[in-house]
Amino acid sequence: MKETPVNRIMESTLEKMREMVDTSTIIGEPMVTGDTTLIPVSKVSYGFTSGGTDLPSKQNKELFGGAGGGGISITPVAFIVIQNGKCRMMQINNYTSSADRAIAMIPELLDKLTELLDAKNADKEETAE
Repeated sequence: MKETPVNRIMESTLEKMREMVDTSTIIGEPMVTGDTTLIPVSKVSYGFTSGGTDLPSKQNKELFGGAGGGGISITPVAFIVIQNGKCRMMQINNYTSSADRAIAMIPELLDKLTELLDAKNADKEETAE
């Protein structure tokens, strides 16, 4: 690919954006409070643009005009909560529908069903002895 001023603008813009965002931006550093560990989870959106043109000139053939820019949005969306050996996700955003809320409750429901079944199996084993 031919090296042009537009390429340099794009590379510079992307490099600056890479410096601002890394994996610890999406999954944050764990925070420990007592027996509970909280791990923040964020959504990262970004976009960039650049462009340019060679300007017509009789005197200097290498006149160039160009620009580049970018934007980043980091939005916290949830926390992973680890407590008493159990892991669950607590969403921050509001649910847009009942279906969204029901889907978000599935992991907690499965944990409760597992606890109930484990308790029933333990009772059966005690009565069998």
